[in-house]
Amino acid sequence: MAGKPKVSSDELAALRQWRVTLPEHGRSSANVFAEMFQRKCGDADWSGGRVFSLIYPTGRSDVDSVLFEANNAYLFENALNPLRFPSLGIMQHEVVGMVSSLLNAPTASGAGFSAGGTESILLSVLVSRERAKAERGIERGNIVFPLSAHPAFAKAAFFLGLEARPTALASDFRADVNAVVDAVDENTVLVVGSAYGFPHGVIDPIEELSEVALARGVAFHSDSCIGGFVLPFMERLGFEVPAFDFRLPGVTQMSCDIHKYGYTTKGASVVVYRESDWMNHQMFGYDQWPAGFYWTGSVAGARAASPVAAAWAVMNYLGEDGYVELMRGLMATTSRLREGIGAIRGLRILGEPIGPLLSFTSDDDDISAIGDVMDDRGWHLGRVTGPSGLHMMISPLHAANIEAILEDLTRAVDSHAESRGAPTRYN
Repeated sequence: MAGKPKVSSDELAALRQWRVTLPEHGRSSANVFAEMFQRKCGDADWSGGRVFSLIYPTGRSDVDSVLFEANNAYLFENALNPLRFPSLGIMQHEVVGMVSSLLNAPTASGAGFSAGGTESILLSVLVSRERAKAERGIERGNIVFPLSAHPAFAKAAFFLGLEARPTALASDFRADVNAVVDAVDENTVLVVGSAYGFPHGVIDPIEELSEVALARGVAFHSDSCIGGFVLPFMERLGFEVPAFDFRLPGVTQMSCDIHKYGYTTKGASVVVYRESDWMNHQMFGYDQWPAGFYWTGSVAGARAASPVAAAWAVMNYLGEDGYVELMRGLMATTSRLREGIGAIRGLRILGEPIGPLLSFTSDDDDISAIGDVMDDRGWHLGRVTGPSGLHMMISPLHAANIEAILEDLTRAVDSHAESRGAPTRYN
């Protein structure tokens, strides 16, 4: 969670006990929106570039205009039935194709559109379970994933009746390959690695992990929900990026969120499989309904159409060169923040983050207390544990605030040092 909650636990408890009923008479739109925007004043102001999670804005009005128009054009359509709305089916096909190409998936691959990374991961685990059942006769399987992997893998195991086996991290916060090897057995249906992970922004040893899975005949998921629209463009800019995608023979499936660094509105994600036939395990068909045959490849039935349209529009608007240029500026911003944080007394970056995400801690002071001071100064930083640290998911919008946040962070460190009588920069 970014920052401290704005509502106390007592207020939340009281809110849960308060039941709202439908108003007897309608209200004017002016009255409705006045109340809505008044409430919204208490939300984090992401547009000011002070929120470092949950939102991925480019800070460009032209991109925002494309998203507004695409969303509004498909505000009422239903993505459940592409036969009724063929334009959606075509756009969805093109979006998953572009993402598959970006991840170097083979031409015989299959892919599906989902509402977000959690759904992509859930579908991937479902396919892995069903493949293991059909191909290896496994009835009660397990999935093996590093502790830093997204909780959606544990959630998928919970939903799908699988055993979750989280494994230890190495000292650099990447997956410990030996721990993964020890956890895999004859009932393992999926091994996971993050490219890259949310807590520290480090990329797991995907090649080694995928080789472990390949040798055991187990599916391997390279989770690129964050990195899918980062790492390919870093490669194009000449950054050294470890192998992480379908160029590795052991990678059988991947997830990639477009609503992160693809810069579309939520929720838009893609899950890609090395072989198109595996998509059959993701599909659900039901022919006993009086309303006709029901056929869907997602968790939801009715689905918002606007995320499909917005993803298609922004990907075509930016193109490869647009994403490369955004990444160029984003990595420059990240580099300046890393250097600035490293120059502040006692602060240290955790691990070796590869892209525009980092976490840092303090060797001298209580980093959580420093985070509280930053909250009070209006900065919304995330939190990590083991060790405790502050978390920053960096977007292009943050470029304008580099000096401001570094100045406030320096003062936050010094104010904590003053409280314990230590010398500070401002003494």
